[in-house]
Amino acid sequence: MKKIVLSVIAALTFGCLSVSADEIKLYQNANGQVFTTSATDRTPIDMINLSGARKSITIIDKKSPDFLLGKQTHINMKFVADDNSDMWLKAGVRIQGTFENIKTDDKSVENKDTSLSEAYLRRVRFEVAAGFGKHASFVMDIRNDKSNYGIENTEGSFSVGDAYVKIKKPFGTSLVNFKLYRAKIDVSRTETVKSARVVAYDRPYIADSAAQYISFNRRGTNAQVYGNWEHKIQYQLAAGAATSPDKTISADADKGTGINLTEQSFFIGGKVKASPFDGWEELQNTETYMGQGKHFTLGAAYWMIPTMKGANANGNNVDLKRSLINVEASMHYKGFMVQAEYFKFNDMVKEWNTAVTIPIETGTSDGWYATTEYVFTDFYFVAPFARYESWDRFNGSAGYEVTSALVGVNWYLRGNTTKVGLVAQKDTYGVNTGDKDVTKVRVTSQWFF
Repeated sequence: MKKIVLSVIAALTFGCLSVSADEIKLYQNANGQVFTTSATDRTPIDMINLSGARKSITIIDKKSPDFLLGKQTHINMKFVADDNSDMWLKAGVRIQGTFENIKTDDKSVENKDTSLSEAYLRRVRFEVAAGFGKHASFVMDIRNDKSNYGIENTEGSFSVGDAYVKIKKPFGTSLVNFKLYRAKIDVSRTETVKSARVVAYDRPYIADSAAQYISFNRRGTNAQVYGNWEHKIQYQLAAGAATSPDKTISADADKGTGINLTEQSFFIGGKVKASPFDGWEELQNTETYMGQGKHFTLGAAYWMIPTMKGANANGNNVDLKRSLINVEASMHYKGFMVQAEYFKFNDMVKEWNTAVTIPIETGTSDGWYATTEYVFTDFYFVAPFARYESWDRFNGSAGYEVTSALVGVNWYLRGNTTKVGLVAQKDTYGVNTGDKDVTKVRVTSQWFF
């Protein structure tokens, strides 16, 4: 090493005085001699790490493919303390923009069609994370989603999204880890995947309903234990604050804003996932694989709120024992990806604002969606995709169905760091869920680091 350093000093002193440090490229042969020109028997010298110095600020994902605008970044820039490598800070931003046209055909009124063109920020987020030591870290974000949304051009307000303490491998094994406070519970694969890594920014309607059915925005304050065994088996167990009354939407899409809950228990439940084939393990929870690698995973979850009691504004008794079943399957092989999920909601309220039935009528609701994408890695990472969703919001009664079909294409200019997309979507609502057809065309974009 000393020989190389002395050779470098000599080369810099006598051969490169007129060249800036950023432009210097040095090479060495098998004997350790240093040269300023390349040759077949010479290898480049890493000038940055020549003295053994550690890089303390990182952002580029070195395992990323080379996109049109370069390699994608990791989520957030990482700053590592020079005097303690176990202590670090991450900071970054995420912006998703949408330009959209919405045409609505109200089937309950003849010849009542409307058209709305708008532009809004689908997601605006500032994200931070901090490492406190070898095992503990903190993650949070501040968000103002759907800013400038609707005819009213609503600005919205900033709120806290994730805000949790993670305790990783406290016993030296990946089988046992902990999260505390505002962390997602895995009620749905697509809801658990970070929104920067989903194929379509607007998730399926049935998945969004699952996100509110058990716990507020699937991250009401909770405590969870999770882990994996060689990525073959993964699990999560959690308990915490249950859903909010104004998020307990009935089968006819009415929010339960008039509910007065007097008793409510914690939610409890968990999820298990398996990757049964060797070499097909799921290493990262994502929908966007950029045509790299392969995986196959099956999963199932059961979540419940044992007690929800109270009354609505009309005095109807509310006595619910909510539960949610989720089953998922996903796989990708190089450029091809497909995933599907099934949901079943138990103790679904048919209508909140009824003055007839005491107590409130409840039943079951179920449905599914499937998403597929193909990434053309040899054609600038252009990726067409499609999704279909079918949801019966109240089983056994007519007119409560919702179906949605969309097709689109994403162009990964720099992976998920910079991408643009075009989406066309057709939604059909039954008599009791809106009685309308809605067609949407949107242009999307994402920037994050």
